[in-house]
Amino acid sequence: MALTTPKVFALKIEDIVKEKEISHMEAVLWYCTDQEIEPDSVKGMISKPLKEKIEANARELNFLPRQAQLPV
Repeated sequence: MALTTPKVFALKIEDIVKEKEISHMEAVLWYCTDQEIEPDSVKGMISKPLKEKIEANARELNFLPRQAQLPV
């Protein structure tokens, strides 16, 4: 399955997240495994919104330092 744009890739990752109930990073890795491609080969397909979601998942799991947030 050839994905042509970052938007199409992001939509596919969102579908995987909802279907499998996993994080966005796990969905990217699952996609790469399923398509038998290296994760490095999709780095150009990760859009800014998808990157932000992956980063938020990483912060929740304490993989990245937390950032100050305004109270909501």
